[in-house]
Amino acid sequence: MRQEAVQIEIIINAPGHGIGLWMLGAFVLTFLVTRMVTRLIRAGRGPFRNVEVGGTHVHHQVYGILAMVVAGAIEFTYRPGSPGAQILAVLFGAGAALTLDEFALWLHLKDVYWAREGRKSVDAAFLAGGVGLLLVAGFNPFSDTGAGTADHLVFAGLLLVNMVLCVGAILKGKTAMGVIGLLVPFVALVACLRLAKPSSPWARWRYPPDSRKAERAQRRYPPDRRTRLDALKDMVGGTPHH
Repeated sequence: MRQEAVQIEIIINAPGHGIGLWMLGAFVLTFLVTRMVTRLIRAGRGPFRNVEVGGTHVHHQVYGILAMVVAGAIEFTYRPGSPGAQILAVLFGAGAALTLDEFALWLHLKDVYWAREGRKSVDAAFLAGGVGLLLVAGFNPFSDTGAGTADHLVFAGLLLVNMVLCVGAILKGKTAMGVIGLLVPFVALVACLRLAKPSSPWARWRYPPDSRKAERAQRRYPPDRRTRLDALKDMVGGTPHH
């Protein structure tokens, strides 16, 4: 029993993965609590209300940006040890959750929190959480273990190819696979080989309006397409209004 406790303590206090675990935990918890509060506000239930200063609605991304700025400034300036590093990781993770929860607002420069466009905020949070899990698990494609010059050249070539594949996946509208592909080599290859989404830059450049590929893309990704992941997003983030 004591040996298991020691192993858990080593993981939590590990220089890289331990800090990442604190940050990821704070991110997930803050995002879930924030979505619960905003849904209660939307339903007019509970004591929670929108914060206004001088008639201006203060969005919670403001607190998130301030939290990340403070955490980053203290970390870069003082480089605190334990438990200061864990506290800053929690502060940064919570700030990132508050900020990404309104990703659609700073993308569209208007309040679309409950609109269909606002679903991009939930997408961004899910993607950030997935990347956080990979980082905590130790995925690091940029770690070159080669000893010789030839090994370094091969590593650099593979890294360059993987970067090109990630860019290709993003251009095809597969942003999640493109970003995850940065950490898990050649995951983006699957997205590059598949049909592009009709709204993606690749489809606009490579699929003429009346072409066979354009028709296939529209059938594969219709505007009202729903997946199991969409149902999960509705459950966590609330159903957007049309």
